[in-house]
Amino acid sequence: MKYTVESDIGLKRAINEDRAAFFKRLDGYELALVADGMGGHNAGDVASDMAMKQMETVFFQAEAHHFESTTSKKEWLLQAVEQLNTTIYDYSLSHEDCKGMGTTFIAVLIEQNHCLISHVGDSRVYYFFDEGAKQITKDHSYVNVLVENGEISEEEALTHPKKNFILKAVGTEEIIEPDFYEVELAPQSYLLVCSDGLSNKLSIPEMASIITFPDSIEEKGQKLVKLANASGGEDNISLVLLTWQHEEV
Repeated sequence: MKYTVESDIGLKRAINEDRAAFFKRLDGYELALVADGMGGHNAGDVASDMAMKQMETVFFQAEAHHFESTTSKKEWLLQAVEQLNTTIYDYSLSHEDCKGMGTTFIAVLIEQNHCLISHVGDSRVYYFFDEGAKQITKDHSYVNVLVENGEISEEEALTHPKKNFILKAVGTEEIIEPDFYEVELAPQSYLLVCSDGLSNKLSIPEMASIITFPDSIEEKGQKLVKLANASGGEDNISLVLLTWQHEEV
């Protein structure tokens, strides 16, 4: 798997509450992470930072049998996210300046071209392939509920006054239930994991125009961030971009 990681403060924020990371074990299993923190007194960066560090630790400490099947992978991911939720939730209760903090969270567990995705919040995963592109995850947001119920259109959701109102985040409630998705990457296809600082600024065709251009994967990631900033850059912008190839080139 080739990958690139970007996390940019954007043009309007005082601090970066996003975190993005990619980890690879010696046995070949890989993990891509994106977290977009939120909370009073700038505690969002505390939550997203805790998410990265704890998931890194449990990933490298996990025994190989946890990754032997899709079922065991899902069980491991679910337990890891539940443990992370408890850690952040308990920390917020015991630290007044972090009360109410939480974070969106996407973890992609990768074995060769198989990707198992755990998702909480409104950070997103997109898949770009020969025939086109599609959004894999569904936002845990107020406006997405309105769209799915047919109360507003996808176009109206883009400018809805409550478009940033999230219904689910890691650490804000005692119990969490992440959504799971699976993607089998075709050769030369791309998986994009990103915070809403990117997805709120770029359409899928705009992303595809960069991702399908014959640049290096690092240049693709940098150009995505640059275009999001050029489109306003009101939020932090973070991404992990992955591509699977049969041979190293």
